[in-house]
Amino acid sequence: MPLSDTPLSVSHDVADALSSGTPVVALESTIISHGLPKSEALDAAHRFEQLLRDQGVVPATVAVLDGRMRAGLTESELERVATEDLPKLSMRDLPVVLARGGSGSTTVASTSFIADQAGIRVFATGGLGGVHRGAAQSFDESADLKTLSEVPITVVSAGVKSILDIPATLERLESLGVIVLGYGTAEFPGFWLSSSGQPLDWSVPDADAVAAVMESREQLEMCEGIIVANPLPVSEQLDPEVHDRALEEALRRAGEKQVEGKDVTPFLLSSIVELTAGRSLAVNLTIVENNIRVGAEIATAWARL
Repeated sequence: MPLSDTPLSVSHDVADALSSGTPVVALESTIISHGLPKSEALDAAHRFEQLLRDQGVVPATVAVLDGRMRAGLTESELERVATEDLPKLSMRDLPVVLARGGSGSTTVASTSFIADQAGIRVFATGGLGGVHRGAAQSFDESADLKTLSEVPITVVSAGVKSILDIPATLERLESLGVIVLGYGTAEFPGFWLSSSGQPLDWSVPDADAVAAVMESREQLEMCEGIIVANPLPVSEQLDPEVHDRALEEALRRAGEKQVEGKDVTPFLLSSIVELTAGRSLAVNLTIVENNIRVGAEIATAWARL
């Protein structure tokens, strides 16, 4: 479908950058609307965008507002995302919400789709969704994985959260043909931890190497995405002992309360924030900012090509 026929609005700043070859990085809005306390969300959204501007990159925060997909938000739109109680929208939610003229924040999957529709090739986030623990019985798997197998986006993330089944997630990514590159590492990051202990097939030293892989993928006309697995420095990770105790207790609570389906992830994450006395949330913000900086470097290297 031609871009003009889709319910997509691209901000003037983002459209001008794309037409002139200025680097652009997409940002998801679920981090703002659901990942942070309301009192901190708008300041964090401003900080995320400013990190990109400071590196000469145009930010394109993505959301759905009033029945339109939006790549790049005005100040008032960003404030809406940070302050209103918006639903979290994945891929299957988009047609329904757009048809109803509704609004919502976008996940990794829906942000990747909308960024691709706008012509944006680099997206920075915190962590990806993946295969849930016990998926052999529940079949619980994030839509992020399927979407990344169909959209040629390059996503910078700190791996997947340790509440998920990381080995199974890597197996699914391999089956789906999604490229996974360790950014200066040969091991897949563990989100709050610098390493999950899972080895990776491919590692790259810098942004230019990522851009070269992007260019090669374009030449092959492949549609699968690229995950740039960017670990936190060891000095900034959550203390592994604190992490392991909190995760074990959060999983125990979820089992005791029989939390299931889409309620599992928010329950576990909120439990871990409580059990770490807010430390996991602070590390989460550091993760996002670290990935945004790397995303800016990759977008700049891609723009040079």
